[in-house]
Amino acid sequence: MAEPTRWATETKDGHSQWYIDRFRGMAAEGQDLVGEARLIDAMVPRRARILDAGCGPGRHAGELHARGHDVVGVDADPELIAAARQDHPGPSYAVVDLTELDLETLERSDPFDAVLMAGNVIVFVATGTETDVLRRVRACLSPEGFIAVGFHVNRHLALADFDRSAADAGLRVEHRFSTWDLRAWHDNADFAVTILRYA
Repeated sequence: MAEPTRWATETKDGHSQWYIDRFRGMAAEGQDLVGEARLIDAMVPRRARILDAGCGPGRHAGELHARGHDVVGVDADPELIAAARQDHPGPSYAVVDLTELDLETLERSDPFDAVLMAGNVIVFVATGTETDVLRRVRACLSPEGFIAVGFHVNRHLALADFDRSAADAGLRVEHRFSTWDLRAWHDNADFAVTILRYA
């Protein structure tokens, strides 16, 4: 059985519903919530197989599906998956802890062309499981594919530790930016967007 994620242990009761309501509210206001999905769409071929790992309430999975891709969204939080199915139908969704992720669990035979890990997903996995999570994500990825990971570098996980976990999982850093709209990385940035590929 998977260890509880930081999302489960370090957030207050009702946090998942607050998170769902927050993004529903921003969507109703017309805010741009899919920049991450636009980046992935620009990097993959048409009708690509995409895994949204830690999909939350599904805004990126839904956008990528709308752009014609074959999308699977997974999250350890059943409340978020229920919201994703309601608000962004089309992709396949599953309640899966990333430490237990594999293609068989997802009932998939072909690996993914890309994996998106947005919204501080890697920061919220269970403490000490970062390498295992990245190893499992890599095992779901085609050899030519990539993983896009974004997180605040001042929350639980130092960038050097992330890079070490990626290397230990058989991945290499291909690109790094400070935002999802590809602003240049700099040492004072508080957010990192990293593109990983097979080492």
